[in-house]
Amino acid sequence: MLRSLPSPFSYETAMSDLAQPAEPARLRTPDLLPPAGTRVVVAGGCGGIGRAFVAAACAADLDVIVLDLPRTLDRGVPDGAMGIPCDAMDETGVMAAFASVEERWGGLDALVNLVGFTNERTPIETMPASEWDEIMGGTLRSAFLICRSAVPLLRRAGGGAIVNTASTFGVRVPHVGYGPYATAKAGIINLTRALATECAPTIRVNALAPGLVDTAFLKGGTGRPEKKKQMDPQAFGKGVPLGRVGRPEDMAGPLLFLIGPGAAYITAQTLHVNGGIWS
Repeated sequence: MLRSLPSPFSYETAMSDLAQPAEPARLRTPDLLPPAGTRVVVAGGCGGIGRAFVAAACAADLDVIVLDLPRTLDRGVPDGAMGIPCDAMDETGVMAAFASVEERWGGLDALVNLVGFTNERTPIETMPASEWDEIMGGTLRSAFLICRSAVPLLRRAGGGAIVNTASTFGVRVPHVGYGPYATAKAGIINLTRALATECAPTIRVNALAPGLVDTAFLKGGTGRPEKKKQMDPQAFGKGVPLGRVGRPEDMAGPLLFLIGPGAAYITAQTLHVNGGIWS
């Protein structure tokens, strides 16, 4: 039986083959969101931004524990999350809350810290020292306490991510009466940088800096007395290039991104989400 011979070489056929466009390489879309089952603690998770983030995190099948004041949790833990009472200004209480997290999970993959507040808009020259201390304690000192307790649990899991909440006021202070709050938020930006340096390379630490967001914070904060002097979000929104103030859900996506693999090479940064107010 004769063995079949290959077809003779044809220059025209070869050139025709070369002229055909090559099949494009299939690029795999990178995973931007944290994988399902990621264990996330959300400090201050019952506020407006907190609830929006928890809803987004639970929709992505993350496991979420919310830390917040007992009276705030009594009004309802965000759907899909577990709640642990915690006063972020109480050192012992913060440590106990994270001990409960460790008991339930053993470790931790991400921390989102949303704790912070301000009081009535009082100029620094007439502000009592006790009020300054209260705002600094509830915003900057609380961030220190929360991060300090979270880092060992993140290390136990092999690493992870922290996102603190700064503010546009941490860089600019365009309105009177926000002295201690703005100072505390500036401190959080540098606390974030310090932690990023100390915790690298296994733990990434970044900050989200929202502009004005239409939440209960504008009236005083979740679980806090209502302020007499309130900023008008509609009037403020007219000066924002995107034509409105922020909504809580505007912050959920950036927060998910910062704790996810899409931000794997991002640390010590502050992401400003403010509708372009500085443009």
